[in-house]
Formats: sequence, C-alpha cells, structure tokens
Amino acid sequence: AGGVAGVCVDLILFPLDTVKTRLQSPQGFRKAGGFHGIYAGVPSTAIGSFPNAAAFFITYENVKSVLHHGSSSYLSPAAHMVAASLGEVVACLIRVPSEVVKQRAQVSPSSSTLRILSHTLYHEGVQGLYRGYKSTVLREIPFSLVQFPLWESLKDLWSWKQGHVVDSWQSAVCGAFAGGFAAAVTTPLDVAKTRIMLAKAGSSNASGNVLTALGGIWRTQGLSGLFAGVVPRMAAISLGGFIFLGTYEKTRQLLL
Repeated sequence: AGGVAGVCVDLILFPLDTVKTRLQSPQGFRKAGGFHGIYAGVPSTAIGSFPNAAAFFITYENVKSVLHHGSSSYLSPAAHMVAASLGEVVACLIRVPSEVVKQRAQVSPSSSTLRILSHTLYHEGVQGLYRGYKSTVLREIPFSLVQFPLWESLKDLWSWKQGHVVDSWQSAVCGAFAGGFAAAVTTPLDVAKTRIMLAKAGSSNASGNVLTALGGIWRTQGLSGLFAGVVPRMAAISLGGFIFLGTYEKTRQLLL
C-alpha cells in the first residue's frame, strides 16, 4: 500500500518538484532550466518511489503497533513521532541516492539520468550518492514529527465527530492539511538539503554540514533564500499528502 501511494504521488507531482528544485538551486531558476525539461530526472523517481515509501510504512506501522501496545492514549502523539522518525531513517537509505540523481538531472535537463548516475559514481563513488543523507534525515524527521501526529490527530478528531472511522477521502483531506503545514515550517531545511546535493565536489556545501549551508544562504539571500520555493513546496506536499495518505488508506483497506 505504501509503495503504490509513493509511486502515485511522486509521478503525479514531479513537475512541481522540478520547479521547486530549480527555484532553490544556487544558479537560479532560469539557468537551472526554467520550465524546460520539466520531467528531467523522472526515471530515478520512478525506480526509487516504491521501495522508499514501502520501507517507510513497514517501519512506521510496526514501530507504532509495538509502542501502542499497552500504552496510554495520551502517549499516542509521541508514539507516532517515534515511529515516523524511525521510518524516515530507514526510507532515506533508499530515497537519498534516488534524490541526488533526480535533483542533478532537474538542474541539468540536457543530461540523461543514466549519465548523471555514472558521472556521480565515477567522480565521487557510492558516497556521492549519499551526499545529503544527514541533511535529508534532518529535514524529514522534523517534517514527520509535525505531519504524522497531526494527521493521526485530525483523523481521530473527525472519527469522534462523526461517530465512525474516517473514509479514505477524509484521511486524504487530513493528510493535505498536515502535509502543507509541515512543508511550510521545514522549508529552510529543504533548501539546505538541495544546496548540499547540488554543490560541486570539494565546495563547503559538499561537506554536508546543514548549519554551514543554512548560514551561507542566510548571509547571501536572507530570509527569502531560506524560504525559496516555499509556495510550490507547500502546494506539492499538500496535494501530495492528499494523494499519498489517501491512496495508502484506500489501498490498505482493499488489501486487508
């Protein structure tokens, strides 16, 4: 169910993600490709989406069930936070190599995904594919700490109000609200992650230090630089939360 949801949301929203990446790139939107080649890097996403989302939900649901066993209801948000954080740590092992190749293809639309993958492996080795792992995890954990407890709480509130478990479309609406809110507050970490992944080998950002990247953006571009791409990111993740969590719930209901 998680794999199906991941593929659906990533492929449907890919153009918005490309626009966001180019707005955040150090060379600027136009030089990074503008609206040209909006599907550059999509093969990397298509391959990585299913196992990435599946790994997240396998971890999330299992950890949540273990932590919920015998615990009080008021501890539920904490259980959701821990489960989502561990889910992100595991999923990022698959997501980061896919994301590195995808983002480099998005800002170099004339290069194929395979050429970018081979170039990265030749010049930087496997560790080049994991450049930005720490910054991605540091972005995803705060995001999940906000999104998943909020999603679960909104579902519980809606269920209580109507007297029965929420439908998949209602879960999707809760997911859209939770995702959009989480996207807004974590945008600076997303910008830092993008800069680290796109940095030239040997540069200060290539070291993967999130605070260094954030400091550099603040000094050169100020607050607007830290929130570059916030509108397409919020739009993509709100719509993404609707599709992703709604599809997950619907597919799970069909399979169970």
